[in-house]
Amino acid sequence: MASKVRFSISARRYPSHPIPGVGALIIQDGCVLLVERAKEPLKGYWSLPGGAMETGETLEGALCREVLEETGLEVDVLGLVEVFERVTRDAAGAVEYHYILLDYVCVPTGGELCAADDAARAQWFPLDEVDGLLITEGTPPVIRKAFEWLAQHGTRK
Repeated sequence: MASKVRFSISARRYPSHPIPGVGALIIQDGCVLLVERAKEPLKGYWSLPGGAMETGETLEGALCREVLEETGLEVDVLGLVEVFERVTRDAAGAVEYHYILLDYVCVPTGGELCAADDAARAQWFPLDEVDGLLITEGTPPVIRKAFEWLAQHGTRK
């Protein structure tokens, strides 16, 4: 049986091409689940659970795997809310990180909340507390968009 090769963290810095990733807007009882990043880039910032896709994964499969790895939760993926590009340059102006992120609205369906893998902490936040956090750029507007999406579409696929 062939072993599964995971994406190398070192290959993410100074990439030769953009890296596709997924983010989960997990909403429950008027709150959104955020994780505090334990590693660079943006260590210490609050962010959506998610990460880079692995070769052969579907978008939904990558999202469910990343959420489970970072938060201990299982989720239903309801719909795409945003496509976001994050380019981080170093002091010399070279592209240090380049991600194309697809953010999906999700609802928890099982598991037990616990921060793990790339997450230092995982915590539920009401929408009105999001803007006061040390949070990754572009995240508060997409969180508001996810709440609007849920108001329009509900929690059924």
